[in-house]
Amino acid sequence: MRYTLEELATIAPGRTVEVRVPPHGAVQCIEGPVHTRGTPPNVIETDAATWLRLAVGDLAWQSALDGALVRASGQRAHLDGLLPLASLRLGS
Repeated sequence: MRYTLEELATIAPGRTVEVRVPPHGAVQCIEGPVHTRGTPPNVIETDAATWLRLAVGDLAWQSALDGALVRASGQRAHLDGLLPLASLRLGS
């Protein structure tokens, strides 16, 4: 679990969006305005099973949003084009 979050931070470095998969971990990623105190304005949160499905390409980002499997708040809180993680794609 933690590896997949770290992989996201590696391919999309930055501190604009915080991606949370409680209780397993959280990372900040995506370039842009940096938030330093309190709750970040751009937060994505989901459960472990949903995150792993997104990471390997078994679930599309928009489908997860439409199905309320992911909570995304903030103008920059999206992972379009970043998922699935290239190193984990099914069938690769």
